[in-house]
Amino acid sequence: MLQTAFDAYNSQNYPKALELFTALAEQSNPTALSSLGFMYQSGLGVEKDLPTAYEFYVKAADLEEPTALFNLALMYADGVVVLHDQFKTHELLIRSAVLNFPQAQYEAALSLERGLGCIQNFSEAAFWYEEAAKRGHAGAFNNLGVLLKEGHGVLQDYPKAFICFSRGAGLNLAESQYNLGLMYDQGLGCDADHDQALEWCRKAAYNGHEKAKMIIQNLQEEGKIIW
Repeated sequence: MLQTAFDAYNSQNYPKALELFTALAEQSNPTALSSLGFMYQSGLGVEKDLPTAYEFYVKAADLEEPTALFNLALMYADGVVVLHDQFKTHELLIRSAVLNFPQAQYEAALSLERGLGCIQNFSEAAFWYEEAAKRGHAGAFNNLGVLLKEGHGVLQDYPKAFICFSRGAGLNLAESQYNLGLMYDQGLGCDADHDQALEWCRKAAYNGHEKAKMIIQNLQEEGKIIW
């Protein structure tokens, strides 16, 4: 029945999905409870109702459903339905991260890097960035690369930083493309290659990176490049 519910949801037959998820939720199915929370939060097939969404997320979170834990964390972070509580946010993110939810791993790493709702800890941040990166999270590749480049919480390692930026750049993340360009420009973790540096800076600019756009514009104005 769960797959049928998702099939209905994916085909935008929200009333049918709501009916099936509700039946499964009555059997305490954690995925169905979390899905209902999202549908009420987003107003899909039902009138938008954030308090009801919160209640479904809580029930699913009590059953350690990772998506519900993550969405509940965002509610505490944004002060939606509940009072803003950064410590509760971090606690829920870690619980979701332990269950291998990549976005929660990334957000948990961010909070550890910045000391939001927890004691600042670069080593722990690096650990969770690496876990999210293992699951293909582009931002995690980039931020882990920064920690490796700067030696924050981990041993400084330019070749590994270069690999991380390369992976993020390959996933079309503008920040990683810019950082990869810097590595090529400075010859960090790779042989210096100014053509590659310029190429990655162009890609970052094309993808909206403001500093990269400024660099490209300045080079054009100076007549050093045509496009």
